[in-house]
Amino acid sequence: MKDISGKVAIVTGSGTGVGAATARLLASQGCHVVINYSRSAEAAEKVARECEALGVQTLTCRANVADDTDCRAMVDRALSKWGHVDILVNNAGTTKFCDHRHLEGLSSDDFLSIYGVNVVGPFQMIRAVAKAMQSQPEGGVVVNVASTAAVTGIGSSVAYAASKGALVTMTLSLARALGPEIRINAVCPGFIQGDWLREGLGDEQYEAAKSHNERNAPLGVTACPDTVADAILHFITGPQIITGETLMVDGGRHLNSVPLGRR
Repeated sequence: MKDISGKVAIVTGSGTGVGAATARLLASQGCHVVINYSRSAEAAEKVARECEALGVQTLTCRANVADDTDCRAMVDRALSKWGHVDILVNNAGTTKFCDHRHLEGLSSDDFLSIYGVNVVGPFQMIRAVAKAMQSQPEGGVVVNVASTAAVTGIGSSVAYAASKGALVTMTLSLARALGPEIRINAVCPGFIQGDWLREGLGDEQYEAAKSHNERNAPLGVTACPDTVADAILHFITGPQIITGETLMVDGGRHLNSVPLGRR
């Protein structure tokens, strides 16, 4: 396993959920972490304190990844503090919950907003770190947090699924374009236990969806933030020969992709 102690990681959307779990896991490996948030300042500061308690340094940075100026400023702050950026985890994401059959429920503005964060944001972050990573002796590594929606077409909305499909395609394109200095891979979680889905679906639908996914997953489980963080760490510290790959993190649920309410 590659030693990442003393390395610097930027984890977008790391105030809560998968991003927070990833930041804590990287910190436990001795990695300094940029904690990024757009709204959850208090939660981000809590994650920073938890990481610092593990003996690493942190930088808390408010930035909207859909804004290129914010992306470049965040990378510049990391470079000013540490002089290098070794790891980028593009975790920040957004959606609009809308039944796929309700075509009038999505506007062009919804698509543009979702694509701005889920697709354009990761591109801008990769572009912002590329020169620094390419100039380093060991290069750098990027992990994009996509979704099983990218390959199954199932998810919180058509726009969300389409955006994650675009993110997976972009992972392939940029892995080819930026090698050998930069490795780029993607993790594709399915249903993730936690507040984000619970708040979006409501308690009753959340529990129904969780049970449905568990019943249809060969392993009988759904993901949680910590299991997704484990998958992200695998791409960072595991075999250094891997790039342009996607890893499904859903207990095998994608092998039996039946939407809730359909048989």
